[in-house]
Amino acid sequence: MALSYQTPGIYVEETASGPRPIEAVGTSTVGFIGTAPNANAHVNELVPVTNWLQFVKEFVSHGDQSTDLSQAVFGFFQNCSGLCYIVNVGKNGNLSGSSGAGREGLDLFEEIDEIAIVAAPGCTDPASYDAVLTHCEKMKDRVAVLDGPKEVTLLNNLTKVAAPKPAAGSGGDSDAGTATPKEQGLRARTSDSGFGSFYFPWLVVKDPLSPKKMVTVPPSGHIAGIYARVDSTRGVHKAPANESIRGALDLSYRVTREEQGELNINGVNCIRFFPGQGIRVWGARTLAESSSEWKYINVRRLFNMIEESIARSTQWVVFEPNDATLWNSIKRDVSAFLTMLWRQGALKGTTPEEAFFVKCDDEINPSDVINAGMVVTVIGVAPVKPAEFVVFKIGQSEGGIETSEEE
Repeated sequence: MALSYQTPGIYVEETASGPRPIEAVGTSTVGFIGTAPNANAHVNELVPVTNWLQFVKEFVSHGDQSTDLSQAVFGFFQNCSGLCYIVNVGKNGNLSGSSGAGREGLDLFEEIDEIAIVAAPGCTDPASYDAVLTHCEKMKDRVAVLDGPKEVTLLNNLTKVAAPKPAAGSGGDSDAGTATPKEQGLRARTSDSGFGSFYFPWLVVKDPLSPKKMVTVPPSGHIAGIYARVDSTRGVHKAPANESIRGALDLSYRVTREEQGELNINGVNCIRFFPGQGIRVWGARTLAESSSEWKYINVRRLFNMIEESIARSTQWVVFEPNDATLWNSIKRDVSAFLTMLWRQGALKGTTPEEAFFVKCDDEINPSDVINAGMVVTVIGVAPVKPAEFVVFKIGQSEGGIETSEEE
């Protein structure tokens, strides 16, 4: 309140006393990187695209052939409507090459905060996997959607982590430089905090640039579209699985139930064909260890959204007086946001108290913390997790059949 009143009269002042709502950030924007049909178009530039026709206008010239990048973008827009950013690395650019063009392209994604999903369609070598995962782990606000290999000699190799081939004369195994997929692992490396997911097999679709031709394409673009579609229809807390893949007509490999049992626990999300249901995503795991709290992709993405939403919407806190008034305001705003998520079904529990807690008081903000210019808030949330294994126990009784369901 001003203290310089000198003339008698009535003065009206506006004061901010209400809550400052925390808005949920978007979770559906995708960053695609690869080689466009017109390899010379917008090389190493960030180009926002909102539909397939715009992509064709920017990255396809007359007579150009489809690439993994164009197939992925087409698959994305078949499965959702949304926004994606394209980086064309050019004819000689890739994520694992010595030119570094691909890695420079990934660096461009750092400029766009709204990117929440990153895909490098068709890049299935260990160096490419590592480059995309490292980018997502560094940013901590996005996840990688990685393609499994196009062809697999032994399916069990998908349960083993892929390793780069040693250079010739490096002193390693003399046969290492000529290793084949049959002799080495094929899955992307582990991401301890679950910032990536891995999908197999590839899809058989109609080529959008040659509609009479059937082609085998990497699944990452279609999967990213399913992420965005589920976000808009159910929410980021819903696992992007048991969803039909629009545009997929067949699979390059038919994974069986028994084969998936081994692949699933090793972080390989299978795409399956089911009679009467078609082709569906049948896995929702990250590349974290199976015992990790980050093993489900929807949990990782939910936390990404919560963390970034709170960070963006509490900028007003900086330089405010660090006292009980500030602590109560933080607790109020964060609690209101988490209560909204609980009502939407993103957090488990029958009451908000069971779903989350927010603590910001003098106990965790003693004088030494305040003197260091810090205000500390401790938040705990209980995310919903997918019913991955549903078990029906059936037994006989004199009156008929008794059933019970466990998740």
